[in-house]
Amino acid sequence: MRPGARIKAAVEVMDDILNRHRPVAMALADWGKAHRFAGSGDRNAIGGLVYDALRRKASISWAMESDAPRALVIGAAGPALALSPEEVIGQCDGSVHALEPLSETEVRGLTRPLGDAPAHVQADVPEWLWPSFERTFGERAIAEGAAMAKRAPADLRVNTLKATREKVAKALAEFKPEPTALSPVGLRVAPPAGPQRTPNLEAEAAFQAGWFEIQDEGSQVVALLAGAGPRLQVMDLCAGAGGKTLAIAAQMGNHGQIYAYDADRNRLKNMFERVKRAGVRNLQVLRGGDEAALDALGARFDVVLVDAPCTGTGTWRRRPDSKWRLRPQSVAERQAEQREVLARAARLVKPGGTIAYVTCSILSEENGDQVAWFLAQHPGYEVVPVAGLWPERVGGTAPTSADGSKTSLLLTPASHGTDGFFTAILRAPR
Repeated sequence: MRPGARIKAAVEVMDDILNRHRPVAMALADWGKAHRFAGSGDRNAIGGLVYDALRRKASISWAMESDAPRALVIGAAGPALALSPEEVIGQCDGSVHALEPLSETEVRGLTRPLGDAPAHVQADVPEWLWPSFERTFGERAIAEGAAMAKRAPADLRVNTLKATREKVAKALAEFKPEPTALSPVGLRVAPPAGPQRTPNLEAEAAFQAGWFEIQDEGSQVVALLAGAGPRLQVMDLCAGAGGKTLAIAAQMGNHGQIYAYDADRNRLKNMFERVKRAGVRNLQVLRGGDEAALDALGARFDVVLVDAPCTGTGTWRRRPDSKWRLRPQSVAERQAEQREVLARAARLVKPGGTIAYVTCSILSEENGDQVAWFLAQHPGYEVVPVAGLWPERVGGTAPTSADGSKTSLLLTPASHGTDGFFTAILRAPR
């Protein structure tokens, strides 16, 4: 397909997403099924263009003076397809497989600078959420938001139960993986440029052999900071599909005991095959939603990992559609869930044990505010500064938290090159 045909196809998909409220992955899959003549390269290029348009929806809408599917796709087409503005204009020539020629407003929008745009537009953040961004990041808010509107790399965590970082890097040499800057067990494949695709690393023999898992570097770091180790009793209270559960198992070297629980049993169903592939032997998966069985375990755990339900604002690079679906009531709902799961964690941790509170959110309302609430509700608990734990648990010197905290840690794309992840380590009284 010519670039013009890819642009036109992306407009069709974007119309399906915005006007029919279809999930992005479903809209792209359905377009591919209906247009089987399109090769994998075409489908990947169209998908990349759609995702880029969603990542920068606010700034493109402002520049193009329209938030219609056509305007969004045209505004994203240059970087997404490695085209100059003149080439984008030339590809929209009104031919049978191309869009109608651009209007003067659209032509102007391709090169319109954002300097005069409102701050939330420059940051590509929903306007209602901008005060929260400024509260968290202060004068860095625009830079932090803009970094979340860029493509993300493909990070992977080496499964040290089966392989080393060097062994995995050699197996994936054709993708030019580089060691991650923070995680000692991570490798990174750079994000694709233009119409290129992110490689399907899960199709590699090394993945099928259990040598590595796909996991953002930030997620790897917060799992390391949880402090699991051999001979300990560990609870993963919101285990989901088990990404951090598997990371913890590797830290423990299959010694000690991990319990994995989730309130929604459907979230656990993908864990079992991953556990088998990874060679994990010290894990017990509890029946999802069985609160009685969970409570019966009692206050016995050295470490309770609370990977809390949250708005997912830290994952906007990978799930840009969720940025524009988020509503104020969603924040309040997640806060209530976070407090509930923190209260449950306090009933499971043993005296002197720790709760590792984690979110993939960058909002203070879900992070520092929740830690403050927990400390007020549970006298005797203290926050263990991450900087003191980092040398032993991760290695090297701890980075500066993106929100300026001296105790907890907020990782972000702009400040650390990771997805947005927050963690605070809470020690129970003895």
